Amino acid sequence: MNGEVPNIKKWVVFYPVYINSKKTVAEGRRISLAKACENPTCVEIADCCNHLKVPNAIEIDKAYPRDFMQRGRVRVQLKKEDGTLWNPAISSSNS
Repeated sequence: MNGEVPNIKKWVVFYPVYINSKKTVAEGRRISLAKACENPTCVEIADCCNHLKVPNAIEIDKAYPRDFMQRGRVRVQLKKEDGTLWNPAISSSNS
């Protein structure tokens, strides 16, 4: 990043409800129950991103639109500015 502030507005938005096994698809879960986890937090998601060496930023003041009581989201940069992947093992947001 060469010391410059990244433009996180272009990064993928990731709400914890997307992988929450306690939520239904109608409530916002986006993956199967077999891959989901129980009540994930933004900090846990960011820790996983750090482990995978994927740049991320926690936005704790943001809320999930369908449930405004769910506070926080994580922005993740899956691709570099030149279009190459940060981690080749993660080819898309569905991986």
